[in-house]
Amino acid sequence: RVPGVVAGVTTDRETIVLESSGRRALDKDTPMTTDTVFAIFSTTKAITGTAALQLVERGQLDLDAPAREYEPRLGEVSVIDGFDDAGQPRLRAPKSEITTRQLLTHTAGFGYDFFNETYNRLATEHGQPSIVTSSMASLRSPLLFDPGTEWEYGSNIDWAGLVIEAIAGQRLGEVVTENILDPLGMTDTSFTRNDDMRSRTATMHHRNADGSLTPDHGFALPDDPEVHMGGHGLYSTVGDYLTFIRMWLNDGRADSGAQILRPDTVADAGRNHLGELKVKMLPGVIPALSNDAEFFPGMPKSWALTFMINDEDAPTGRPAGALAWAGLANLYYWIDRQNKIGGYWATQIFPFADAASVGGYLDFETAVYRALAH
Repeated sequence: RVPGVVAGVTTDRETIVLESSGRRALDKDTPMTTDTVFAIFSTTKAITGTAALQLVERGQLDLDAPAREYEPRLGEVSVIDGFDDAGQPRLRAPKSEITTRQLLTHTAGFGYDFFNETYNRLATEHGQPSIVTSSMASLRSPLLFDPGTEWEYGSNIDWAGLVIEAIAGQRLGEVVTENILDPLGMTDTSFTRNDDMRSRTATMHHRNADGSLTPDHGFALPDDPEVHMGGHGLYSTVGDYLTFIRMWLNDGRADSGAQILRPDTVADAGRNHLGELKVKMLPGVIPALSNDAEFFPGMPKSWALTFMINDEDAPTGRPAGALAWAGLANLYYWIDRQNKIGGYWATQIFPFADAASVGGYLDFETAVYRALAH
């Protein structure tokens, strides 16, 4: 029910499973292989979050200072209070300053047009560019509420990437390559694919109303983006991402012994940073891009720096307090620091929360915990 999938499992010491099945495109004979490259969408966010935490460790970033002190354009943002009778946005000044912590926890106020009706209206009626254009114009959107008052999933971590760039004086891709990807040996992860990566990239597919799939060979995230989108812009492989997960399982240490993050930073980043707020269901406002999406409906969920936390034990066997998130094209991962195990599941299908893809991923995670129990 999916064209192809690559999935893997790692402990804090080594990758113990890395398998592929199916094809990179339904209309081609090229098999899906374990070195297949994927547009990883929002699973980019945790890598950007790691770069921000490194700056905190070096004393260069104060998560609770006004973020405009690093990225002045964040001081120009308005709050949208709906639309007037003529259909024009009603804008006002925010009642408080945006902080980088709010950007990392999705409480700053930015949204996504495929999960929010107001942003979708800005796109359809006022020409707000799509976030997948990786343009600065796509980020110049108003806040949906005053900073710190609600949780709303959106382009917050793209802005955090710009904060990182302003502090480091480098593009985000250079920052993460130098400080995260190279020390971890993640040679197949980049905002810009080389020819070898491009030749191994899986094709995007669209799920049709009748359940069939249509390959889309024309779809790709920009290889020369105006903005290195810290929220969604990376390409990677499952093997590379397992290396990143392993660092989080191993208290910030790389396989080489290099310390990417301090153990105390990892422990603090993995706790709830939302306070009393909770992660909400994501409504599928643009059906071609996302269905309604919620992990473990009915279960309370918090947000760490920069992961979702399931506050209770999950039906898959994942314990309370574990970390997880996903990417728009049906990529999913979890990080269980308690049991020192994590996994990543990758496909390339729109819309998000595709039933076959989510079902396969949850079966995969459940099988891991069943094996652990035995």
